[in-house]
Amino acid sequence: MIDGYIHKGKRLNMLKELESKGFKDKAVLNAMNEVPRHFYLHEMFENFAYEDQAFKIGCGQTISHPSTVAFQTELLQIQKGDKILEIGTGCGYQTSVLVKMGAKVFSIERQRPLYVETKKILQNLGIRAQLFYGDGYKGLPAFAPFDKIIVTAGAPFIPQDLVNQLDVNGRMVIPVGEKVQIMTLITKNQNGEVNEEKLGEFKFVPMLQDKEWK
Repeated sequence: MIDGYIHKGKRLNMLKELESKGFKDKAVLNAMNEVPRHFYLHEMFENFAYEDQAFKIGCGQTISHPSTVAFQTELLQIQKGDKILEIGTGCGYQTSVLVKMGAKVFSIERQRPLYVETKKILQNLGIRAQLFYGDGYKGLPAFAPFDKIIVTAGAPFIPQDLVNQLDVNGRMVIPVGEKVQIMTLITKNQNGEVNEEKLGEFKFVPMLQDKEWK
């Protein structure tokens, strides 16, 4: 895989576009600059990899718009060393951005072909994340609690198992809804009380309920 001058130039233009849309968190933008998005896409999309759009990655899944990745990542307010649970590994792009920010990432993917392929890609790229094939609704109780949780698919409701696995002072970002999702920020205070903040409409591929998971 080659990350040439043209790719790097397009990536810088992508970051300038994100800044023009109001994204100012330098840690997030720097991490996105370190992750060549075209590495995570089929070669047919290489020339368009740095446009602010989603692309199909197989198994009915997509890689999110760069602006969506920036939005969710900024909301997490990541600190180096944070232990993060990601629901929906997909092609591993969001995973890689989190790792580049110094987070310890535990990521679940329910589509086995994607899990297998992405695991190989991340290993080849030297991205150290713990990947799991399983049901995102259940999270990873054996590894909880988590400082931050990010869900990269549209959930019809907020899974209580994920809320339970969020540490005190933790933050969870999850798009909630059926046809259209409302980006929701969930925070948990020192007393374990949970607060929800709704932050606009988005459109994600659906997060299948556990009874449909295979």
